[in-house]
Amino acid sequence: MAALSLPGIAMAQAASQPTSILPPAPAAQQAPAPSPSIVPQPTSSPSPAPPVTPPPVPSETAPLQIDEPVMAWTTADAAALVAVIENIAGEGLIPADYQPEKLRAAILAGPGAGLDEQASRSFAWLAEDMRDGRTRMQSRLQWFLVDKDVDTHTVTKLMTAALASHDIEGTIMGLAPTHPDYAALKELYATTPKANKAARSLIQANLDRWRWLPREMGKYYLLTNLPEFQLRLTVDNTIIRSYRTVVGKPGKTATPNLAETVENVVFNPTWTVPQSIVVGEGLGARLWASPSSAARQGYKVTKNKDGTFLVVQQPGDGNSLGRMKIDMPNPHAIYLHDTPSKSLFNTPVRAYSHGCVRTERAVELGMTMAILGAGVTPEQAVQYNLSGKYTKVPMTKTFPVYLTYFTMATGIDGKMGKFADIYGRDVPVLASFAKPREAWNGQRITSEKVIKLDNPI
Repeated sequence: MAALSLPGIAMAQAASQPTSILPPAPAAQQAPAPSPSIVPQPTSSPSPAPPVTPPPVPSETAPLQIDEPVMAWTTADAAALVAVIENIAGEGLIPADYQPEKLRAAILAGPGAGLDEQASRSFAWLAEDMRDGRTRMQSRLQWFLVDKDVDTHTVTKLMTAALASHDIEGTIMGLAPTHPDYAALKELYATTPKANKAARSLIQANLDRWRWLPREMGKYYLLTNLPEFQLRLTVDNTIIRSYRTVVGKPGKTATPNLAETVENVVFNPTWTVPQSIVVGEGLGARLWASPSSAARQGYKVTKNKDGTFLVVQQPGDGNSLGRMKIDMPNPHAIYLHDTPSKSLFNTPVRAYSHGCVRTERAVELGMTMAILGAGVTPEQAVQYNLSGKYTKVPMTKTFPVYLTYFTMATGIDGKMGKFADIYGRDVPVLASFAKPREAWNGQRITSEKVIKLDNPI
């Protein structure tokens, strides 16, 4: 993609496909101090905030009440539903899951309780899978991303609307993801020979992954496909910039799948060293015993009353977070950040981290987000970067971040490609498609244990 110049923020918001949102390259001059509207943190005596662990949200963590109403169906509407089911294979779903033969028999028997029950059941199951995906939570490894489409598109609302308008097809197909990659996968699925079962199964699994995400992603958002090792800055579903990433090593430190919201971009961040290093690797005691060594390495050490140590790495080029942190509070302590180890971005397989997502050209990304998401001027963004001081810029616009997992997807080059299943997350999804459909139990988030991954090294 060609280099972009910067227009006003209002133009970037108004354009359907904004093309000019990047800040100018930082100049070499000394920058003035941050403006009072930004929250600076003094580096002489840092007192970092405690880790953010939001309390569980009942509507997200607790199983939902199953919403499968029984309504009155005409034979014409039921016949339209049969036609939708017969063609649903084009979406990567399996027509037999929705009992078309039983529905045809109920239509032949005529209007009444039997037709109402069967048509309502077939519609509900199909709507659930188009809205949320066919794969149940136990087969979505490390899927902590909550899709809230179920809150706004309940089966009761959908069925009521479909029967009132008699547009059964439009109601069902209106649940399909709007992201362009979903349509691209559908086209690939349609042109892949049925004899190539392995390829078709992989496409099927990745079509379903799009249904696990919100149907509408938002105007501005960041999306990283973990197996691709790439992050996209996206406006109106159009990629504005892409950045190489380094993600978690396979195993305990594998990066989970999340949907979070950026709260701040932090220029020149500090890093509070986790106790697994402070205590487990003896860093706290070593640095406390040698203040000159601590100062030389950029650490500030505080000894608590209970004898434990708080170790905070100060801003600077050697900081483990580099010069930029994209703050998106979550129980996993996952965030996007810069890194002093930039050589790893040149390796083809970039799964080296302890879970956080190291991001190429993170300063550029953070400056752009401060401009788009907080109304900061390009000049201010440059100043915050060059100041060398901890500067937190709160977002004033909603800026979602999606950590996704696609092994068949459109790459940043615009071409459909296959990506290695680095964490083995394809296996249970493919297995679920090889079995009969399981009834949805209302679960909307994995029951897997949350592992706090707060070590960017």
